[in-house]
Amino acid sequence: MEKAVLSLGSCMGDSRALLKLAEEELSRLPDTRVAAQAPLYETEAVDVPDKYAGTIFLNTVVVLETALPCDDLSRAIHAIEDRLGRVRTGERHAPRTIDIDLIAYGDVRSNRDDLRLPHPEAARRRFVMEPLAEIWPDFVLPGETRTAAQIRDSLPLSPAVRQLPTS
Repeated sequence: MEKAVLSLGSCMGDSRALLKLAEEELSRLPDTRVAAQAPLYETEAVDVPDKYAGTIFLNTVVVLETALPCDDLSRAIHAIEDRLGRVRTGERHAPRTIDIDLIAYGDVRSNRDDLRLPHPEAARRRFVMEPLAEIWPDFVLPGETRTAAQIRDSLPLSPAVRQLPTS
């Protein structure tokens, strides 16, 4: 079994419901279980085109334990996004119903066009590191020396990331 770290985000439709559905679908993948799940966070937009600057995202992080090979997990993640209405417009960082990013898969490092691991922007994004540090503060991204908590603590406070109350 490998541990896989996934970042989930949504900013269109019923984001809470979509994130819950995504988590449920991830938990139903073969030979896979959800080992940890962070609370939801409300996040200001990051790196979006100017016309979406005021968009608010909901984000969380899920840690899976899986026997699925990395490429199979990646394909399964894309299939879940498709089932939940993700439309790939080609516009980078545009609003979407669901976004599931594979942040890390064990100690795998990959620079393929279709699979970049660890996720090249993860350590620069508070909306990834804040929830990850909440559930796995000692996690170290492959190729990094700092823990998730240390990376989070080094990031600027803006764009803002705020934990939502659990319901």
